[in-house]
Amino acid sequence: MERRTLLKALSVSGFVALGSGSVLRQLNLTKQLPESFGMGAAQGQWAALNLQQGMEDILPTELSQALTRVHQKAVEKTSGSNKPDAQTRSRYFESVFDDDYFLPEEKRLTMRKAYQRLDRMQSFIGHGNFNLVSFDDALRYANNYTEIGRFTPAELEFLDELYHTDAREYGFHGEKVMASLTQRLPEKDVKRVSGTGHLLFQGKSLAFYEKLREAVGEDLVLTSGVRSMVKQMHLFLAKAEQSAGNMSKASRSLAPPGYSYHAVGDFDVGKVGFGYRNFSDDFAETDVYKRLQDLGFVQIRYTNDNNYGVRYEPWHIQVT
Repeated sequence: MERRTLLKALSVSGFVALGSGSVLRQLNLTKQLPESFGMGAAQGQWAALNLQQGMEDILPTELSQALTRVHQKAVEKTSGSNKPDAQTRSRYFESVFDDDYFLPEEKRLTMRKAYQRLDRMQSFIGHGNFNLVSFDDALRYANNYTEIGRFTPAELEFLDELYHTDAREYGFHGEKVMASLTQRLPEKDVKRVSGTGHLLFQGKSLAFYEKLREAVGEDLVLTSGVRSMVKQMHLFLAKAEQSAGNMSKASRSLAPPGYSYHAVGDFDVGKVGFGYRNFSDDFAETDVYKRLQDLGFVQIRYTNDNNYGVRYEPWHIQVT
Protein backbone atom coordinates (compact mmCIF):
# COMPACT_ATOMS: atom_id res chain seq x y z
CA MET A 1 0.00 0.00 0.00
CA GLU A 2 1.32 3.47 -0.88
CA ARG A 3 2.53 5.42 2.16
CA ARG A 4 0.09 8.33 1.75
CA THR A 5 -2.82 5.85 1.43
CA LEU A 6 -1.73 4.05 4.56
CA LEU A 7 -1.38 7.32 6.48
CA LYS A 8 -4.87 8.38 5.44
CA ALA A 9 -6.30 5.03 6.52
CA LEU A 10 -4.60 5.25 9.89
CA SER A 11 -5.80 8.83 10.27
CA VAL A 12 -9.46 7.87 9.90
CA SER A 13 -9.31 5.11 12.50
CA GLY A 14 -10.08 6.36 15.97
CA PHE A 15 -11.96 9.40 14.68
CA VAL A 16 -13.05 11.92 17.30
CA ALA A 17 -16.47 13.41 16.61
CA LEU A 18 -16.63 17.16 16.12
CA GLY A 19 -19.17 19.25 17.93
CA SER A 20 -19.40 22.93 18.75
CA GLY A 21 -16.29 24.87 19.67
CA SER A 22 -12.68 24.38 18.66
CA VAL A 23 -11.03 21.11 17.73
CA LEU A 24 -8.62 21.29 20.66
CA ARG A 25 -11.40 21.76 23.19
CA GLN A 26 -13.30 18.83 21.70
CA LEU A 27 -10.21 16.66 21.93
CA ASN A 28 -9.81 17.57 25.59
CA LEU A 29 -13.49 16.90 26.31
CA THR A 30 -13.36 13.47 24.68
CA LYS A 31 -10.22 12.61 26.65
CA GLN A 32 -8.34 11.50 23.58
CA LEU A 33 -5.12 12.95 24.95
CA PRO A 34 -3.05 11.88 27.96
CA GLU A 35 -3.63 13.77 31.16
CA SER A 36 -0.18 15.31 30.77
CA PHE A 37 -1.59 17.33 27.88
CA GLY A 38 -4.72 18.35 29.73
CA MET A 39 -5.71 21.67 31.23
CA GLY A 40 -4.29 23.77 34.00
CA ALA A 41 -0.85 23.38 35.53
CA ALA A 42 0.15 20.53 33.22
CA GLN A 43 -0.18 22.90 30.28
CA GLY A 44 2.22 25.30 31.88
CA GLN A 45 4.69 22.50 32.54
CA TRP A 46 4.49 21.36 28.93
CA ALA A 47 4.82 24.92 27.65
CA ALA A 48 7.92 25.46 29.78
CA LEU A 49 9.47 22.26 28.43
CA ASN A 50 8.50 23.19 24.88
CA LEU A 51 10.11 26.61 25.31
CA GLN A 52 13.23 25.07 26.78
CA GLN A 53 13.49 22.75 23.77
CA GLY A 54 12.87 25.59 21.35
CA MET A 55 9.91 23.86 19.73
CA GLU A 56 7.38 26.67 19.64
CA ASP A 57 4.71 26.18 16.94
CA ILE A 58 5.08 22.39 17.19
CA LEU A 59 2.14 20.74 18.91
CA PRO A 60 2.83 17.54 20.90
CA THR A 61 2.90 14.44 18.70
CA GLU A 62 -0.10 12.94 20.50
CA LEU A 63 -2.12 16.09 19.83
CA SER A 64 -0.96 16.26 16.22
CA GLN A 65 -2.03 12.67 15.65
CA ALA A 66 -5.41 13.26 17.27
CA LEU A 67 -5.97 16.34 15.11
CA THR A 68 -5.02 14.33 12.04
CA ARG A 69 -7.74 11.81 12.77
CA VAL A 70 -10.31 14.57 13.25
CA HIS A 71 -9.24 16.51 10.18
CA GLN A 72 -9.07 13.48 7.91
CA LYS A 73 -12.64 12.47 8.63
CA ALA A 74 -13.87 16.06 8.32
CA VAL A 75 -12.22 16.43 4.91
CA GLU A 76 -13.87 13.27 3.65
CA LYS A 77 -17.27 14.49 4.83
CA THR A 78 -16.97 17.99 3.40
CA SER A 79 -15.08 17.37 0.19
CA GLY A 80 -16.84 14.31 -1.20
CA SER A 81 -15.64 13.66 -4.71
CA ASN A 82 -14.41 17.24 -5.20
CA LYS A 83 -10.75 18.12 -5.07
CA PRO A 84 -10.11 20.00 -1.79
CA ASP A 85 -9.54 23.71 -2.33
CA ALA A 86 -6.94 25.89 -0.65
CA GLN A 87 -9.29 26.89 2.15
CA THR A 88 -10.07 23.27 2.96
CA ARG A 89 -6.38 22.41 3.06
CA SER A 90 -5.66 25.31 5.40
CA ARG A 91 -8.59 24.57 7.67
CA TYR A 92 -7.75 20.87 7.94
CA PHE A 93 -4.00 21.42 8.02
CA GLU A 94 -3.25 18.15 9.79
CA SER A 95 -5.00 16.05 7.16
CA VAL A 96 -3.26 14.08 4.39
CA PHE A 97 -4.33 14.99 0.86
CA ASP A 98 -3.85 12.87 -2.25
CA ASP A 99 -1.55 15.37 -3.95
CA ASP A 100 0.57 16.21 -0.90
CA TYR A 101 4.31 16.21 -1.56
CA PHE A 102 6.08 13.42 0.30
CA LEU A 103 9.83 13.39 0.65
CA PRO A 104 11.27 10.41 -1.29
CA GLU A 105 12.06 7.47 0.98
CA GLU A 106 15.76 7.62 0.20
CA LYS A 107 15.90 11.14 1.71
CA ARG A 108 13.89 10.44 4.86
CA LEU A 109 16.85 9.08 6.82
CA THR A 110 19.03 12.00 5.71
CA MET A 111 16.34 14.45 6.83
CA ARG A 112 16.06 12.74 10.21
CA LYS A 113 19.82 12.82 10.78
CA ALA A 114 20.04 16.50 9.78
CA TYR A 115 17.17 17.33 12.14
CA GLN A 116 18.76 15.39 15.00
CA ARG A 117 22.07 17.17 14.44
CA LEU A 118 20.34 20.55 14.60
CA ASP A 119 18.52 19.39 17.72
CA ARG A 120 21.83 18.51 19.39
CA MET A 121 23.19 21.88 18.31
CA GLN A 122 20.30 23.75 19.93
CA SER A 123 20.73 21.81 23.16
CA PHE A 124 24.47 22.47 23.12
CA ILE A 125 24.42 26.22 22.53
CA GLY A 126 21.07 27.01 24.15
CA HIS A 127 17.64 27.87 22.79
CA GLY A 128 18.07 31.63 22.95
CA ASN A 129 21.41 31.60 21.11
CA PHE A 130 20.06 29.15 18.52
CA ASN A 131 17.52 31.73 17.36
CA LEU A 132 20.35 33.70 15.72
CA VAL A 133 22.55 30.89 14.36
CA SER A 134 23.37 31.33 10.67
CA PHE A 135 24.12 28.44 8.36
CA ASP A 136 27.83 29.27 8.46
CA ASP A 137 27.66 29.31 12.26
CA ALA A 138 25.99 25.91 12.20
CA LEU A 139 28.78 24.46 10.08
CA ARG A 140 31.38 25.90 12.44
CA TYR A 141 29.69 24.47 15.52
CA ALA A 142 29.26 21.08 13.85
CA ASN A 143 32.88 20.95 12.73
CA ASN A 144 34.33 21.98 16.09
CA TYR A 145 32.23 20.13 18.66
CA THR A 146 31.94 16.36 18.85
CA GLU A 147 28.75 16.74 20.89
CA ILE A 148 27.13 17.86 17.64
CA GLY A 149 29.20 16.11 14.97
CA ARG A 150 29.97 17.14 11.41
CA PHE A 151 27.24 17.31 8.80
CA THR A 152 27.63 14.58 6.21
CA PRO A 153 27.81 15.53 2.51
CA ALA A 154 24.32 14.04 2.08
CA GLU A 155 22.93 16.19 4.90
CA LEU A 156 24.49 19.37 3.49
CA GLU A 157 23.12 18.59 0.04
CA PHE A 158 19.68 17.96 1.53
CA LEU A 159 19.63 21.24 3.50
CA ASP A 160 20.81 23.18 0.45
CA GLU A 161 18.06 21.59 -1.63
CA LEU A 162 15.50 22.30 1.08
CA TYR A 163 16.25 26.01 0.93
CA HIS A 164 16.33 26.19 -2.88
CA THR A 165 13.17 24.17 -3.51
CA ASP A 166 10.27 26.35 -4.62
CA ALA A 167 7.83 26.05 -1.71
CA ARG A 168 4.88 26.14 -4.12
CA GLU A 169 5.80 22.52 -4.81
CA TYR A 170 4.57 21.82 -1.30
CA GLY A 171 1.51 24.06 -1.65
CA PHE A 172 2.99 27.01 0.26
CA HIS A 173 2.42 30.32 -1.55
CA GLY A 174 4.24 32.85 0.60
CA GLU A 175 7.23 34.81 -0.64
CA LYS A 176 10.84 33.95 0.09
CA VAL A 177 12.11 36.65 2.44
CA MET A 178 15.69 35.47 3.01
CA ALA A 179 17.94 36.11 0.02
CA SER A 180 20.42 33.28 0.60
CA LEU A 181 20.97 30.14 2.61
CA THR A 182 23.82 31.80 4.47
CA GLN A 183 22.06 35.09 5.28
CA ARG A 184 22.98 36.26 8.78
CA LEU A 185 20.78 38.15 11.27
CA PRO A 186 23.11 40.64 13.02
CA GLU A 187 23.06 40.33 16.80
CA LYS A 188 23.32 44.12 17.14
CA ASP A 189 19.89 44.43 15.49
CA VAL A 190 18.02 42.33 18.06
CA LYS A 191 17.15 42.47 21.74
CA ARG A 192 16.36 39.67 24.17
CA VAL A 193 12.89 39.99 25.69
CA SER A 194 13.13 39.28 29.40
CA GLY A 195 11.26 36.27 30.71
CA THR A 196 10.46 34.78 27.29
CA GLY A 197 13.63 33.18 25.94
CA HIS A 198 13.00 34.99 22.65
CA LEU A 199 14.42 37.89 20.66
CA LEU A 200 12.88 40.79 18.75
CA PHE A 201 14.32 43.13 16.17
CA GLN A 202 15.05 46.50 17.66
CA GLY A 203 13.05 49.33 16.19
CA LYS A 204 9.64 48.60 14.71
CA SER A 205 9.13 45.05 16.05
CA LEU A 206 10.24 45.72 19.61
CA ALA A 207 8.35 49.00 19.77
CA PHE A 208 5.18 47.32 18.48
CA TYR A 209 5.43 44.49 21.01
CA GLU A 210 5.92 46.96 23.85
CA LYS A 211 2.94 48.96 22.60
CA LEU A 212 0.80 45.80 22.64
CA ARG A 213 1.94 44.88 26.14
CA GLU A 214 1.05 48.35 27.38
CA ALA A 215 -2.37 48.29 25.70
CA VAL A 216 -3.37 44.67 26.41
CA GLY A 217 -1.67 44.09 29.74
CA GLU A 218 0.74 41.63 31.29
CA ASP A 219 -1.43 38.66 30.25
CA LEU A 220 0.08 39.03 26.78
CA VAL A 221 3.45 37.31 26.28
CA LEU A 222 5.90 36.84 23.42
CA THR A 223 5.85 33.16 22.40
CA SER A 224 8.19 33.31 19.40
CA GLY A 225 10.30 36.09 17.97
CA VAL A 226 13.34 36.28 15.69
CA ARG A 227 14.17 33.06 13.85
CA SER A 228 17.30 32.56 11.81
CA MET A 229 17.50 30.30 8.77
CA VAL A 230 18.82 27.45 10.90
CA LYS A 231 16.14 27.94 13.57
CA GLN A 232 13.41 27.74 10.94
CA MET A 233 15.05 24.66 9.44
CA HIS A 234 14.96 22.99 12.84
CA LEU A 235 11.28 23.75 13.35
CA PHE A 236 10.27 22.81 9.81
CA LEU A 237 12.19 19.52 9.86
CA ALA A 238 10.66 18.66 13.24
CA LYS A 239 7.18 19.06 11.73
CA ALA A 240 8.19 17.20 8.55
CA GLU A 241 9.51 14.30 10.63
CA GLN A 242 6.34 14.32 12.76
CA SER A 243 4.37 14.27 9.48
CA ALA A 244 6.18 11.17 8.14
CA GLY A 245 7.93 13.15 5.41
CA ASN A 246 4.81 14.95 4.22
CA MET A 247 6.34 18.31 3.30
CA SER A 248 2.96 19.76 2.29
CA LYS A 249 1.49 18.99 5.69
CA ALA A 250 4.54 20.51 7.37
CA SER A 251 4.25 23.69 5.30
CA ARG A 252 0.61 24.14 6.29
CA SER A 253 1.85 24.65 9.86
CA LEU A 254 5.28 26.21 9.37
CA ALA A 255 6.86 28.29 6.64
CA PRO A 256 9.67 26.41 4.86
CA PRO A 257 13.20 27.70 5.50
CA GLY A 258 13.71 31.06 3.82
CA TYR A 259 10.00 31.92 3.82
CA SER A 260 9.43 32.76 7.49
CA TYR A 261 8.48 36.35 8.32
CA HIS A 262 9.98 35.75 11.75
CA ALA A 263 13.30 36.47 10.02
CA VAL A 264 12.22 39.99 9.08
CA GLY A 265 10.10 41.27 11.94
CA ASP A 266 6.91 39.27 12.64
CA PHE A 267 6.39 37.65 16.04
CA ASP A 268 3.96 35.41 17.91
CA VAL A 269 2.06 36.29 21.07
CA GLY A 270 -0.02 34.33 23.53
CA LYS A 271 -1.85 34.41 26.83
CA VAL A 272 0.22 33.78 29.94
CA GLY A 273 -0.46 30.28 31.28
CA PHE A 274 -2.38 29.12 28.20
CA GLY A 275 0.25 26.55 27.22
CA TYR A 276 0.21 24.88 23.80
CA ARG A 277 -3.27 26.27 23.14
CA ASN A 278 -1.56 29.55 22.31
CA PHE A 279 -0.65 27.82 19.03
CA SER A 280 -4.19 26.74 18.24
CA ASP A 281 -7.44 28.40 17.21
CA ASP A 282 -8.37 28.37 20.90
CA PHE A 283 -6.20 31.47 21.26
CA ALA A 284 -8.77 33.39 19.20
CA GLU A 285 -11.28 32.82 22.00
CA THR A 286 -9.13 34.31 24.76
CA ASP A 287 -9.60 37.71 26.31
CA VAL A 288 -6.06 38.58 25.20
CA TYR A 289 -6.89 38.02 21.53
CA LYS A 290 -10.16 39.94 21.83
CA ARG A 291 -8.32 42.88 23.38
CA LEU A 292 -5.83 42.76 20.49
CA GLN A 293 -8.67 42.93 18.00
CA ASP A 294 -10.36 45.76 19.86
CA LEU A 295 -7.24 47.87 19.38
CA GLY A 296 -7.99 48.10 15.68
CA PHE A 297 -4.39 48.38 14.48
CA VAL A 298 -3.23 44.77 14.87
CA GLN A 299 -2.98 42.66 11.73
CA ILE A 300 -2.74 38.87 11.68
CA ARG A 301 -0.39 37.48 9.02
CA TYR A 302 -2.20 34.18 8.46
CA THR A 303 -5.92 34.94 8.64
CA ASN A 304 -8.59 32.26 8.33
CA ASP A 305 -8.99 33.11 4.64
CA ASN A 306 -5.30 33.60 3.78
CA ASN A 307 -3.90 32.63 0.39
CA TYR A 308 -0.56 31.37 1.65
CA GLY A 309 -1.67 27.76 2.08
CA VAL A 310 -1.15 28.04 5.84
CA ARG A 311 -3.43 27.25 8.77
CA TYR A 312 -5.18 30.04 10.63
CA GLU A 313 -2.71 31.58 13.08
CA PRO A 314 -4.45 34.20 15.27
CA TRP A 315 -1.26 34.44 17.35
CA HIS A 316 1.04 35.53 14.47
CA ILE A 317 1.40 39.32 14.47
CA GLN A 318 2.22 40.95 11.14
CA VAL A 319 4.85 43.67 11.49
CA THR A 320 6.52 43.88 8.07
